[in-house]
Amino acid sequence: MTENTSANKSADTGSPLTVAELVQRQFEQLTPAERKPARLLLSNYPLVGLETLAAYAEQAGVSHPSVLRFVGKLGFAGYAEFQAILRSELAARLQSPLAKGPAGDASRDDRDFIQRFADASRENIRQTVDSLPRSTFVGAASLLADEKNGLFFLGGRFTDALATYMYMHLRILRRDVNHITGLSVAWSEYLLDIDEHTVLVVFDIRRYQGDLEYFARQAANRGARVLLITDQWLSPIASVADYVLPAHIRVPSNWDSVAAVTTLAEALIAAVNDRKWPHLKDRINDLEQLRAQYEDTWPS
Repeated sequence: MTENTSANKSADTGSPLTVAELVQRQFEQLTPAERKPARLLLSNYPLVGLETLAAYAEQAGVSHPSVLRFVGKLGFAGYAEFQAILRSELAARLQSPLAKGPAGDASRDDRDFIQRFADASRENIRQTVDSLPRSTFVGAASLLADEKNGLFFLGGRFTDALATYMYMHLRILRRDVNHITGLSVAWSEYLLDIDEHTVLVVFDIRRYQGDLEYFARQAANRGARVLLITDQWLSPIASVADYVLPAHIRVPSNWDSVAAVTTLAEALIAAVNDRKWPHLKDRINDLEQLRAQYEDTWPS
């Protein structure tokens, strides 16, 4: 990669920004013709970028030079280098815990392992925040705050805890907030109440779950807007999402970290709270009184 892209590598973790993050960082500087392949790539990431140059240009509806200029603005020396990075990202998306072992760490002094782990987590949060377009965050928070939209939260095997956490907060802050639970074979029942006035918030990090993708696509087909919180390699749900918030998740462990994912969730909760605070005081005061009355009924 060229010097421009290499400069985006973290000094603390050595973790480079993904191509998707480079697109998000550069998007405002792209010309209208260059934005077409950018949008296409993010909507079918990373597969469309692995097509031939001719096929990619045709699908984007632009010329070959427009695609090459877009690739160049991301910091790549050429289309071949751009594709090589996408191939490595595709492999990273599918890594199991066995493949994510702390390779190269055996010779390190682990007397302060927690410091090394914390440093990686902090760097994940920094890169996540630095790479996220502020317009994306503001748009996502606006969707969540707008009570004309019913909210549904859904997570995967490990991320459903975050969906629950966000649901528990948002149901205090506003009406019509729902959490999709139970076996995925029964999720179709939730689709009955999903339409164009619905926002579906999905948490999906590698290795991505097919049942989450299927449900998100069904919800989008019914008119729902999808807000995806994912990792830096982008869940396939990104292709139907209105807003995509990627988080860095790599740490020196066989297991990925959700520290940066949690930061995104908590930042959205706080943003909704701030937007609605003038109207929230009475609601929360009412809640406190209800809680006090309920607690008074408990046996002493």
